[in-house]
Amino acid sequence: MYILGYPLGLIMRLLYNLLHSYGWSLILFTLLIKLVMVPLSIKQQKSSAKIAAIQPQMQEIQKMYAKNQQKMNEEMQKLYEREKYNPAGGCLPMLITFLVLFGLIDVIYNPMRHILGMSNEVIAQATEILKGLGIAFSQYSPQTAIISSVQANPEAYSAMGTDFINAVQSFNLNFLGINLGETPSFGLNVLMLIPILSGVTAFAVSWISMKINPAAMEGPGAGTMKVMMFVSPLMSLYIAFQVPAGVGMYWILSNLFMMAQTLILNKFYNPREMAEKAKREAESAEKRNAWKELRQRKRHAAAMRRHRRVQRVRKKSIVRNWQRQERQTQKNTAMSIPM
Repeated sequence: MYILGYPLGLIMRLLYNLLHSYGWSLILFTLLIKLVMVPLSIKQQKSSAKIAAIQPQMQEIQKMYAKNQQKMNEEMQKLYEREKYNPAGGCLPMLITFLVLFGLIDVIYNPMRHILGMSNEVIAQATEILKGLGIAFSQYSPQTAIISSVQANPEAYSAMGTDFINAVQSFNLNFLGINLGETPSFGLNVLMLIPILSGVTAFAVSWISMKINPAAMEGPGAGTMKVMMFVSPLMSLYIAFQVPAGVGMYWILSNLFMMAQTLILNKFYNPREMAEKAKREAESAEKRNAWKELRQRKRHAAAMRRHRRVQRVRKKSIVRNWQRQERQTQKNTAMSIPM
């Protein structure tokens, strides 16, 4: 995760040097990440609106070829090509979100390396002193334990030098009375609110998305989507108890920004409205086609009537000519007989 965390660590270091607050740096960092990802979020929203718009056609194909999976897939692919819809178009923002999350976890696990800019050798030396003091620490985030230990007992780290001690002591992980470097645990404490809010806000994001785009909860994958709407928040709740509070803080902020972003984008790209618009356009096109077909039938009927009139006139003309010729023949015959 170091590769993912390195560029994010540079951003966090810059923000921390400007704000001198880990919590506010985290808030601004989350906002910047969301702003950078707005184009991808718009693309994902358009993809959701498009799938909602073509949902009736997809259901019709599924019903028509329910017993022929190969033909169904072929018709679905033709529909996607005709409507210029990419089923995998909404996966990219999700993938980037996970990459950012893994990078952020590395930044929060290793604040001494990413934010304070200390080398691995210095951190390894401090870790050995921490072990020598007999202080228990998580194998995932020993650096937060080192920071707490240095701030509580700086004399124990005198061998590291005054620059090291001053840098660590000046680094403050507290935000609104919460140490974002600590890992939450069950109990009556403020830190426990972070995992709870992380799960609640994750559920709120899923619920709002479901309400805005009900078409996503229909079709063959609807059951899985409904299960994930409850499983994902529970996973966020569980994981937030296993990682430093800063990770849960990021999830809360990210979910809040996501809710605001979803509501704003919904004003411009509303899946339900686009589906209704597509339905109205389909009905209008059907009426136009029916009217066009009716006019074609009328024109055809008129042409047939004209053809029949022409045929009748032609037939009468032929009969008259024949009768005229017969009369002329009889007249000529009568004149040729000697009196």
